[in-house]
Amino acid sequence: MALRSFIRNRDGGVAPLLALAAIPLMGFVGAAVDYSRASSVRAAMQAAGDATALMLSKDASSLSSAQISANAPSIFNSNFDKSEAQGVQVTATYGQGTDGYSIVVKATASINTKFVGLLGVSTINMSTSSTTNWSNSRLRVALVLDNTGSMSSAGKITALKTATHNLLDQLKKAATNPGDVYVSIIPFAKDVNAGASNYNQSWIKWSGSSDTWDENNGTCSKSGTSNKAACVATGTCSKSSYTSKNSCQNANGTWTFATWTPANHSTWNGCVMDRDQNYDTTNTTPSVGGTLFPAEQYNSCPTSIMGLSYDWTALNAKVDAMSPAGGTNQAIGLQWGFQSLTNPPFTVPAMDPNYQYKQIIILLTDGLNTQDRWYGDGSNPSSQVDNRQTILCNNVKAAGIILYTVQVNTAGTDPTSTLLQNCASDSSKYFLLTTSNAIITTFGQIGTSLVKLHLAK
Repeated sequence: MALRSFIRNRDGGVAPLLALAAIPLMGFVGAAVDYSRASSVRAAMQAAGDATALMLSKDASSLSSAQISANAPSIFNSNFDKSEAQGVQVTATYGQGTDGYSIVVKATASINTKFVGLLGVSTINMSTSSTTNWSNSRLRVALVLDNTGSMSSAGKITALKTATHNLLDQLKKAATNPGDVYVSIIPFAKDVNAGASNYNQSWIKWSGSSDTWDENNGTCSKSGTSNKAACVATGTCSKSSYTSKNSCQNANGTWTFATWTPANHSTWNGCVMDRDQNYDTTNTTPSVGGTLFPAEQYNSCPTSIMGLSYDWTALNAKVDAMSPAGGTNQAIGLQWGFQSLTNPPFTVPAMDPNYQYKQIIILLTDGLNTQDRWYGDGSNPSSQVDNRQTILCNNVKAAGIILYTVQVNTAGTDPTSTLLQNCASDSSKYFLLTTSNAIITTFGQIGTSLVKLHLAK
């Protein structure tokens, strides 16, 4: 009876019960506060870890594994602003596998609790992990750059050099290991310069047609002629008063034809013309006949080409050597860019089957085609040269090469080039520029796209 009476009695019973319940209630509320604080700190740690992994991956090509690990804490701390976090530890691990590269950033920390200490929990520990992966794809990029006379105006050649230096720097930084990115440089005018030191190479064509080197560079036994055809059509008579074969022989004189002696090939300046058609539109390996590259002593010969390389110092020096002169033949530059990615006479590094390869050509020009080996006068646009290039563009894209085209029209006198629009792999890869400085920004934009292409899974 006494127990039932106690239970039924409501007088003064609430306060003791609430007092007894307050401790666990405060613990649960405090736990929510403490764990909310911990969640906020952990979210900030995750964000800082993600940022650290991304920043380290951008510089991975120029850092050793030890440097990556050493740089991680400072990058993390610059992105992490939670002062209540205690004992922050950050590690970064660089890895390479069959699927590509990775950087894993791990962070640990703790916070001191304010409330759940009442329940015996004085600290809350937390950890995060952030991973950046990028692919094992490799880039091979041919820069086909207009070095014609018109590039000397409006600061275009200066802007092109700056833009190309910047692009090379982007590509260098994108390379994690030597050979991840190769670049070739093909300056062009009407001809390209294959390198004068190659005069003994079997892929040079010296004779065989009236426009080749041996027929136009040499000496005649009779003065007054400048090529073989004119030379061998002349001669001398044993009777000096007669100057033609018929008059000489009618006077019972002896006619002796003049002889032509080609100049030593070591005096060649390195320029080559378009190959015989249709090899001018393909990347066929030079062997015999029309597949060879015909030499010419072009008086506006550009600086020599440079095959695929990751010697960034030499590549930049080649850019510095560029100088504008001569007429415009985009097709010959594009053909040599095509050749540089695939076949001799270039030494093309073998492709490692453990990697994926992406091949790119960037063609920049400031003018319409004016002259090639067969057509044009060097001053006025030539549709025949365009026709040769159209075939070549289609062959380049059919080979799976990504083709960017950049038209620079600072004077505003040239029409938008349908040829260059159609030559590009798609409309997003054709650029029409109206200022020289736009070359710099456009190459930067293309460089960013190429880096993403290299890093994409």
